[in-house]
Amino acid sequence: MLIVNAVVFDGREFRKDLHLRLEGGVIAETGESLSPGAGEEVLDLGGDFLVPGFVDVHIHAFRGHDTMDGEEAVRAMSRDLAGLGVAAFCPTTMSASPEETKNALRGIRRVMERPEENGARILGAHMEAPFLQEERAGAQRKEFFRDPSWEDFLRMTDGHPEIVSLVTLAPERAGSEDFIRKAAAAGIHVSVGHTSADAETVHAAADWGADHVTHTFNAQTPVHHRKPGVPGAAMTDDRLYCEMICDGVHLHRDIVRLIARCKGPEKAAAITDAMEAAGMPDGEYALGGQKVIVQAGQARLADGTLAGSVLTMQKALENLIHLFGIAPEAACAMCTSAPAASVCETAAGRAVPGAPGILTRWTREWKHAGVIRASSGGNRQA
Repeated sequence: MLIVNAVVFDGREFRKDLHLRLEGGVIAETGESLSPGAGEEVLDLGGDFLVPGFVDVHIHAFRGHDTMDGEEAVRAMSRDLAGLGVAAFCPTTMSASPEETKNALRGIRRVMERPEENGARILGAHMEAPFLQEERAGAQRKEFFRDPSWEDFLRMTDGHPEIVSLVTLAPERAGSEDFIRKAAAAGIHVSVGHTSADAETVHAAADWGADHVTHTFNAQTPVHHRKPGVPGAAMTDDRLYCEMICDGVHLHRDIVRLIARCKGPEKAAAITDAMEAAGMPDGEYALGGQKVIVQAGQARLADGTLAGSVLTMQKALENLIHLFGIAPEAACAMCTSAPAASVCETAAGRAVPGAPGILTRWTREWKHAGVIRASSGGNRQA
């Protein structure tokens, strides 16, 4: 398929002169004056916007399938997310026993070794536990928390640390410096999160090799004018990417705007932090064995604690533009190239050869107009 007459976001800016060829499940070629091959389908977008598939580096579950349930659940997530325009994601674990965590990571590894055909690409696991702080547990089960230990990490990954892309930890816990240095040396990204750390400790974590902040402002010390806390350090330290949940529930509009202004489109990364009710109707669900009530777009434990979200990346982009007033070019980067860059992914999230052939189409008013997919068995629109 050759796509023409689109305003293409290439990962940095909009291009009116760019043509894309989809073939074999990927973007096979880009150029300013590509010609169709014999019998090749030509899709004229009539001036609509075309955005590379979304990249979600923090998502626990979707449509009833949870990362913690293992291989088949991760495969289902890969299929379902691709249908919504997600090109790549990091299946995210939560606090559980070491054996349960090992089983979840084993399932992710099996899908990475034999990817789901035409599914969203897996960029590695995001381990959001167990190296977290009890005081900032949020919806995580604190009975499984422990100090960071490289040996424990190797056991939980079953000797395959390379399948983990991102680890969230509380850097004030004993052993954090040693763990962060070893993780960074192994090419594993470390994210500060679920933490009572002060600003100085966050900057120190960045010195040791951390480069990411988990759902900024949520489950961490707040900003105070004499104690800037995790968010203050995160927004002023240029080494750190800042995740943000743009559902209109987790963060006030002005906070989203503040993160966007401080970090820019290169370092502000939209995530969903979605749990199993995402893509499902309101009702009763579960997260880490805990009952979660979903009502009016909010997922909460029985005590009212927010328990992840039911956000999709499509809705995150719509919110960034229409609810939070972020410029479309910056909003697109925050949902595609910025989260990709936060885990050193160089193809997904951009309109470049080799990127997943999953793209989203938007009207000139920034209304979602469908998903375009280059499947291995032929191209299709949804």
